[in-house]
Amino acid sequence: MSTTALPATAARERRIAWSWLGILPFLLFSLMFLLLPAANLIVGAFQDPSGNFTLQNIVNLGQPSIIRSYTLSLEISAASAFGGVLIGFALALATILGGLPRWVRPTLMTFSGVASQFAGVPLAFAFLATLGRTGLVTALLFGIFDINIYRGGFNLLSFWGLTITYLYFQIPLMVLVVSPALDGLKREWREAAAILGATGTQYWTMIALPILWPSLLGAFLLLFANAFGAIATAYALTGSSFNIVTILLYAQIRGDALHDPNLGYALALGMIVITGVSNGAYIWLASRSARWIR
Repeated sequence: MSTTALPATAARERRIAWSWLGILPFLLFSLMFLLLPAANLIVGAFQDPSGNFTLQNIVNLGQPSIIRSYTLSLEISAASAFGGVLIGFALALATILGGLPRWVRPTLMTFSGVASQFAGVPLAFAFLATLGRTGLVTALLFGIFDINIYRGGFNLLSFWGLTITYLYFQIPLMVLVVSPALDGLKREWREAAAILGATGTQYWTMIALPILWPSLLGAFLLLFANAFGAIATAYALTGSSFNIVTILLYAQIRGDALHDPNLGYALALGMIVITGVSNGAYIWLASRSARWIR
């Protein structure tokens, strides 16, 4: 080995060592605000108020009220994720492959980047002001078309009302997630299919959708996990009257009537398992779809 190779190798190793400093803030942030709190929740789920080991908190998750809260959260998450995938995919498809003017895409992406993070109290207030009993859209429908959506059975403080509210940030998130996959559809594939006599429907059903399927399923799981962990919007919109698992968890840890922190930790542990499985499956599907996007 030449003598010049050793200094070059040593310099490269020093550069790699210094490069770790760049991600040190991220590692510290993850440790302090993600890993340590999650570890504390997991430990607390197997303790009683005195700090002794117990499985009673896990057993108590089988209570009918807790089962209903998990079921309701799963249903809302699935419904909003499904609607977000359908509408968001159609919106991204029309923007990227639909031949719309060029200015539409950057405008949509900018809006999606902002709207996907718009949640909590501002979003709840916006929907109350729009679709509440005295909201703007509610009043316009009644004043112009004599349609009373609340008399027809609609209620913003209900399953479908909360699902529609969640769609506000689910649809933009879907647009951001699926756009790289649509960009990965090569023009040569469509041209080759057309040369071989395939119709547009055959191209989408036999080529495009099978390629996009991992991305679509992964996006559904990501949107599902995103909705499952949401609390601020639901709590600001419905208060404690809508018994989804995140609101029940808040009541167990911070509430007065249902105060049982260790049971709250067990509820959080169940949520960690569900969201962890969803995100793990999303990462695996994203790695499969990345082979076609490159």
